[in-house]
Amino acid sequence: MNSEHQETITQIRDTVRKVCEEFSGEYWRAKDRERAYPREFVDRLTELGLLAALIPEEYGGSGMPISIGSAILTAIHEFGGNAGACHAQMYTMGTVLRHGSQAQKEQYLPGIAAGELRLQAFGVTEPTAGTDTLSISTMAVRDGDKYIVNGQKVWTSRAEHSDLMVLLARTTPKEEVKKRSDGLSVFLVDMREAMHNGMTINPIRTMINHSTTEIFFDNVPIPASSLVGEEGKGFRYILSGMNAERILIASESLGDGRYFLNKAADYARERVVFGRPIGQNQGIQFPIARAFANVEAAEAILEKACRLYEAEDPSTGTYANMAKMLTSEAAWEAGDTCMQTYGGFAVAEEYDIERKWREARLYRIAPISTNLILSYFAEHVLELPRSY
Repeated sequence: MNSEHQETITQIRDTVRKVCEEFSGEYWRAKDRERAYPREFVDRLTELGLLAALIPEEYGGSGMPISIGSAILTAIHEFGGNAGACHAQMYTMGTVLRHGSQAQKEQYLPGIAAGELRLQAFGVTEPTAGTDTLSISTMAVRDGDKYIVNGQKVWTSRAEHSDLMVLLARTTPKEEVKKRSDGLSVFLVDMREAMHNGMTINPIRTMINHSTTEIFFDNVPIPASSLVGEEGKGFRYILSGMNAERILIASESLGDGRYFLNKAADYARERVVFGRPIGQNQGIQFPIARAFANVEAAEAILEKACRLYEAEDPSTGTYANMAKMLTSEAAWEAGDTCMQTYGGFAVAEEYDIERKWREARLYRIAPISTNLILSYFAEHVLELPRSY
């Protein structure tokens, strides 16, 4: 990492720290209790240009590499915030940037960069398919100058707070394709129009405030110009975006790990029981030290994933998945250690640990579970027989 790049990251971290000081624990506790969207926080990040960091300068963004996006999301979580309300813009935008038409880029990216449009929804997962993306059944049927969409999506987070959605739908029935990965297409859907034409959004209440939903499409017409790239080739487009998603989610887990470590170490130094700081006891020291080592190791893999992604290296997928798995596990270990260090106070809302602990747990199963990542390594890296 050259000195200019490091200086940029230092400046970004300082900016994010100040934003997180504006939106302290009480702000996040209130949003959590009400299951409310942190609009003010998202607006502040947008105003500072942080959410447009990866959008090219010609479209109003900063044109930064993914390592800068990673640094932004890491800092948000390290300093007590939650980027889950807005992180999707960074990786869904890439689908449009890499595979969209020039007209689509010119129409949407400047508005996204300026904060006039929100691209936060990613409609891929379905109730009956889960992570078996090639088995989705939502259909988009061409009808003249439009497509008619029917089907259902689930775990589509931020749909109620987004103007646009990247949608993966089948344009050829599954039984008619030669390859399982064919027949899927990507669309950039204007949700403001779709809401008045057969699309409904139902919130799903979860243990964390993640604004997630299920979406129903009932003969929803969308313009043919909504198609991103070539019809039937959408699975490949989605895969390229998923590497960025894995890296950016891993960055949030890294931030969570650092947050928990800082909280645990600070408390262990200050909390006095039986006339001595509890951090003087090896029973407290060792778990914190081990969690520290694992967070640092996971960070090294995340940095490698960023470098490979920026170099468009074919092994990016392996390390993006590895980074996501290792950082989420390191964050969970650090969170559990922090809970043990605080004891009973850890479950008190006012300390913020229980909220962050719940939030950190999500990334061991989303956007992909650990077992599927291990299956990927076994089959595609170690050349073991496919297990599913």
